[in-house]
Amino acid sequence: MRGLQGKNVIVTGGGGAIGAAICRRFAGYGAKVGVFDKNLDAAKKVAGETGGFAYGVDITDYAAVGKAVAQFETDAGPTGILVNNAGWDRFANFVDTTPDLWDQLIGINLRGPLNVTHAVLKGMVGRSHGRIVNIASDAGRVGSSQEAVYSACKGGIIAFTKTVAREVARKGITLNAVCPGPTDTPLLAAVAGDDERGQKVRAALVGAIPMKRVGQPEDIPGAVCFLASDDAAFITGQTISVSGGLTMHG
Repeated sequence: MRGLQGKNVIVTGGGGAIGAAICRRFAGYGAKVGVFDKNLDAAKKVAGETGGFAYGVDITDYAAVGKAVAQFETDAGPTGILVNNAGWDRFANFVDTTPDLWDQLIGINLRGPLNVTHAVLKGMVGRSHGRIVNIASDAGRVGSSQEAVYSACKGGIIAFTKTVAREVARKGITLNAVCPGPTDTPLLAAVAGDDERGQKVRAALVGAIPMKRVGQPEDIPGAVCFLASDDAAFITGQTISVSGGLTMHG
């Protein structure tokens, strides 16, 4: 894809399954990757695989985010691309959740991307160029049982993406959202489990997906890299589902 060679990219949650796949794909296109993850060991592993830079950072901490971004820009140069990928969920009916859990979910899935975007966007505006790709979820578009607060956060991210895209369009900066469908990650494994109930959950997911399989982490980076590339220079404020046809929006 055009325009990724030599670009400096921050990927949050870069030590996880989808994040690592995104980091590897950008590195394959010749980009320099800053792997941001709360788990520094995981970030270092991915950075070692991609020739990138590792940073242990809690994205819910605004000051820590600012320091990590500044360090990356010292190490690599100005940030050209940001991928807000970090996320977390715990499945439960809303009536069985607590405000403490809400705070955790909102901190990671909504406040975190706001923190990182705020830290990066000012520099992009000053340079009149930048690409931001937010990893949202179709849970934020159509809802998802046992994911009420997570869905609310992801719906917020989609609305945030569209709004900031309008604000900075004239500055040569684009923002778009990618919504993965059910994807074979440790989070899905933790939710489904290996017992009979877990097998039923997985079978139900596969049955609902027209392609008859859950996504793999490697299914996600293509859309992300495209939206970050020069090939997508005239695309902004859009939401793309990568879900095997589970959700289809006009």
